Amino acid sequence: MAFRDCFRSLAYPHNPRPADLIEVFRPGYQHWALYLGDGYVINIAPVDGIASALSSAKSVFSTKALVKMQLLKDVVGEDKYRVNNKYDTTYPPLPVEEVILRSEFVIGQEVAYDLLVNNCEHFVTLLRYGEGVSDQANRAVSTIGFVAAAIDIFTFLGLFPKRQRTKY
Repeated sequence: MAFRDCFRSLAYPHNPRPADLIEVFRPGYQHWALYLGDGYVINIAPVDGIASALSSAKSVFSTKALVKMQLLKDVVGEDKYRVNNKYDTTYPPLPVEEVILRSEFVIGQEVAYDLLVNNCEHFVTLLRYGEGVSDQANRAVSTIGFVAAAIDIFTFLGLFPKRQRTKY
């Protein structure tokens, strides 16, 4: 019986507990929310209120986000999700009561948003741990740095043609 239950949990993620981090797998990125209880999560979304399918594209250009309390099923939609408290070994979680109080305080507020330094993962980890962290943003910064370094190397080696000046 337990063996069969193990496979069921892969198809249907276990029930989250209050203050759990929820990782939602969207095409090309992960969205993050924090479970509050009774089926509700807190998360941030671009101020313009664009549909979830387009919100990742919009979030690249947004500088403000709205803190929302929504049903988990509405945030997830057709996407897959899981509970992912991956930073628990590095950052001790705050007491659940404190996480919930901090969350309730910011619901409905407009907050600063930046894809690389203040995104949805930063937001929920700040609530859970008191520290805003994001592996997703760190990977993006590393990729940007790698691409910039590669362009510099290619330019130095003469693999990218230099612009030719037009003579008048």
